[in-house]
Order: sequence, then C-alpha cells, then structure tokens
Amino acid sequence: MFPVLSGTSRPLTEEPAAHPSGPAISAIGQALGILGDRWVLLILQRAFLLQVRTFAGWRDELGISESVLAARLKELVTHGIFAPVAYRDGRTRYEYRLTDAGIRLWRYLVAIYSWEHGWARRPGMLTLIHDGCGRGTRPYLACGGCREPMNARDTRTERGPLLSFARVGVPRHHRRTTRPVRLPAGRVGSCPHSMEILGDRWSTTVLAAAFLGVKRFVDFQNELGIAPSVLTDRLRRFVELGVLDADASRVYRLTDKGLAFFDVLTMLTDWAQRELPAPDGSALVITHQPCGTPLRPILLCDVCDGELERDELSFDAPTRKLLES
Repeated sequence: MFPVLSGTSRPLTEEPAAHPSGPAISAIGQALGILGDRWVLLILQRAFLLQVRTFAGWRDELGISESVLAARLKELVTHGIFAPVAYRDGRTRYEYRLTDAGIRLWRYLVAIYSWEHGWARRPGMLTLIHDGCGRGTRPYLACGGCREPMNARDTRTERGPLLSFARVGVPRHHRRTTRPVRLPAGRVGSCPHSMEILGDRWSTTVLAAAFLGVKRFVDFQNELGIAPSVLTDRLRRFVELGVLDADASRVYRLTDKGLAFFDVLTMLTDWAQRELPAPDGSALVITHQPCGTPLRPILLCDVCDGELERDELSFDAPTRKLLES
C-alpha cells in the first residue's frame, strides 16, 4: 500500500520540508542539506538507471525501511527534484517522476560514477557507454569556455560574504545513517567509496571546506560549527579512505584522490547555484584561471573528447539509457 499523509490519498508533499530551503540559506547549503545523504543518492541513482518511480519499487530495490523512504521522498518532492503523479491501479496511487531540475542532476551522478571508476574501481562495476562514439568512457571535467580539461589546481574560488560554513551545515530532522548501506555485489549504482564521502551532510561539508583551503582541526571546527567528536570521526574516515593526509599537528591536506573529487563538488555547486534560490552575496564563484572565465563545467568523453549529453549515455549497452524520456 502506498504511504499517505494522515490516512488521506494525498502524496507525500503536504508537510514542511525537514530542513529550511528558502532564500535565507545559500544554494550550496541547501544542496548539501538535500543531497548529503546516502539514501537520497541511492534513490536518485535508481530513478536514473532503473527508472524506478514507485514507493514499492524503491523499497524492494534498496531494502530501505518505509519510514526512511517516505521521509526522503517527501524532501525530494518539497525541493522540486521529484513531482508526484497520480495513476489508477484499482485505486489512486502515486509515482514520483524527476522534474527538469531533478533531471539536470545527471551530470552530478555521472561525476560520482567517474570518480568511483577511477579511484575505487572494483569487479562487476558497470561500464558507461558514450553512444556518440560507441565506446566505454570515463567522463572528465572540462571548462565550458575553453573546453580544456581542468582540475582543482586550475581554479580560483571566491566566496560571497554570506557563504559561511555555519550556514552550509543545515540541520536535518532525521538521523544520519550510522550503519553502512549494504547492497549485493554488482548492483546497479553501487558506489560505496563515494557514499562514504557524500553519505551525510557533515562529510560533504568537511570536504568542501578542505577544497576552500581549510586545513587545521581548529579551523574546521570554527568554520563549520561542528562538534569535535563529529569532526574527529569525519576526518578519520577521510584519512582512512585516502582522501586526506594528516600530520602530527593535525593539519589535513587533500591527496590526489581527494583532489579528484573536485569534479563531483563542482557539479554539485553548479547545479545548486542554477536551480536553487539564494540571497545575494551567498554565491561561490569558481574561475578557470587558464582562460580567466567563470566556470561553466561540462563533461567530455575521454575517448572522442565530445561533450556528453544525457541522451547519449547508457550503461553496458545502448538499451540501458541513463534516463529514458
């Protein structure tokens, strides 16, 4: 039976969001609050890769509890990533379809796949096919202005005066998933290393701070307003994953593996600042220094160097599109 609110036949859309999303919070802060959760990422992956659209479909595919799934779907609807659509199956039920803003998250999810493929590849991982050249591809980040490959070292960032990390750490009203989400080996969309980094809002925010030059334990704490025990846990996990290095003075620096995650955070930032309302002065401006233009990130095929479009991507065979129309 499809879960509804207060015994009605309405979809999961009527109550306030689990965290504020209005223009008082920066776009990046909103995005971290929405997408900094491993269940949300797994729900989105299944929507793109398997075209899952129903409550029962996600529940059965992920083995997620109904209460957790209901909360995540409600948030995704509230933030305009899914829209509920009624259909008849003896009674009125609802399926959840990606909105235009939700569909534009495809670059973010492809960047996650590409990082996982390059830095944590494992047996059974699906191959992304660029239908334009018919070859398996590991997409790479390029500047939309000059179309040259780029990385974190090629950029300069400027924070608006209202983009404080205290505002980025948006509180959630549901508990963090403390136990690893375990899916059978080879399941579609399983990216365990990425989920360790993006699996909760504090992890993602700590990494974002590292990219903007925060290195010392006390500076992370001051910037984020994060409890010492939580910060210790996230930094320890990042060191174990090889994303950060630490010295005896507790100075943390991004490794090559960590710097490569720039592609993912860039796509998150670009989506957030295009799709979410935010106050003036809260933006993050990323400049590609070699050409001097504000960053417009694109993904190129590492085989033919063509710009990737969603409808040209499939997994393992052209019949498994990244997202069907």
